[in-house]
Amino acid sequence: MQAVAVRDEKQFINGAWTGAVDGKTYQKKNPFTGQVASQVAAGKREDARRAIEAAAAAFPAWSATAPGVRRGLLLKAADVLERRMPEIANITAIETGQTFGWGMFNCIYTVGILREAAAQAYGLVGEVIPTDLPDTTAMAVRQPVGVVAGIAPWNAPMILGMRAVAAPLAYGNTVVLKASEESPGSHLAIASVFEEAGFPKGVVNVITNAPPDAAEVVDELIANPRTRRISFTGSTKIGRLIAESAGRHLKRVVLELGGKAPMIVLGDADIDAAVSAANFGAFMNQGQICMSTERFVVEKSIADEFAKKLAAKGQSLKMGDPLDPQSQIGCMINSGAIERVQALVDDAVAKGAKVLCGGKAQGPCYPPTVVYGVTPAMRIYHEESFGPAKPVVIASDAEDALRIANDTPYGLSSAVFTRDINKALRIAEKLEFGICHINGATVHDEPQMPFGGQKDSGYGKFGSRAGVDEFTELRWITIRRSPTPYPI
Repeated sequence: MQAVAVRDEKQFINGAWTGAVDGKTYQKKNPFTGQVASQVAAGKREDARRAIEAAAAAFPAWSATAPGVRRGLLLKAADVLERRMPEIANITAIETGQTFGWGMFNCIYTVGILREAAAQAYGLVGEVIPTDLPDTTAMAVRQPVGVVAGIAPWNAPMILGMRAVAAPLAYGNTVVLKASEESPGSHLAIASVFEEAGFPKGVVNVITNAPPDAAEVVDELIANPRTRRISFTGSTKIGRLIAESAGRHLKRVVLELGGKAPMIVLGDADIDAAVSAANFGAFMNQGQICMSTERFVVEKSIADEFAKKLAAKGQSLKMGDPLDPQSQIGCMINSGAIERVQALVDDAVAKGAKVLCGGKAQGPCYPPTVVYGVTPAMRIYHEESFGPAKPVVIASDAEDALRIANDTPYGLSSAVFTRDINKALRIAEKLEFGICHINGATVHDEPQMPFGGQKDSGYGKFGSRAGVDEFTELRWITIRRSPTPYPI
């Protein structure tokens, strides 16, 4: 497949494609080939400020725009993206080393995000609340908050970039999206979709920066008094810093952070179905997904069979050129990611675990890897790999499996496989995770569902009507239809 020309050299601010204030750029390299994938504006604090000012200026008119108009524009954006999916999937593969198929899935899902957001355009509903005051009407009303700052990662660039933008727009907010340094062209494609759909200038702004300038750009997005909400998806380490900074400025944040998703497989499970879900949940996008299965907690009676079948499944996956439509596994985002995964595998092996498949990098790629017999003494038991190396932990029974699954500071996604649905529901109720799928993979999301984690996986929810709570203000308004007698 031929690489497309990438229009990624400019930021999108106030309806115009513009360079950085100081004219500087930076180059993002293709992690598979090492060639330059994109050259983009190296924005700094002043560029972020310009984008925020543009969004603030656009807010009064956009917030007053009829919900039917907002809905129509969002649906048009969905149609534009649907037509441009192959082009954008190609950009994602070139920039990140993710497979073309994963890029297409990103786009397909993102079309759904836009259409769900369009359905939410009439979501600013309130209520009339009974009051003890005579001849008075009391109401709870929802209003857009103003400028929403979105900070999105590279691992599912279209999904997570659009998730930070679409719902806030539907509710009447304006948006500044900070593109990831690893996927700037993909995130700038979001701006071009909204531009082609005819959104008013300033409503959507996308800024880019070089890696060394990320801290000052993020600080401006949080500290600037014109931003009222922060939407962040990324690591727990960075999310904690963002939450601390936002707290100093008394700004609400929606955080979707790291994960260590367990998949419990009990002795009575359909093993082949569990292996199929495990293979997808563990190795899709090289395990570089927040919901990726990070631990297989398997009852002892079937642990050997499950692990061997999963290893065989993983070995069968085709790994190679991300632009080859036949590739199921692409490359890792950078050498640091490979080194992190390799260190976890080597540590586990040194402490007694066995590698059933994979276990060594192959150039910029890391093959699906199953590490069997992992114990709490090993780093891979506790640490998020964010890669395709996955531990199998043996549990003595269902209660032990539940204990092991909850033995983590993270709490995003989880799964339980068993034929006993009542048992599965009891376990699901006790799992300390924001999401639990019974007899399904840990990697699953739908635009209309409330998505978010617990504990160190963040707080707040994306999707569904949960977004109304995050990206609007709830206000109390009273109307007194006759004079009120006061005691003084």
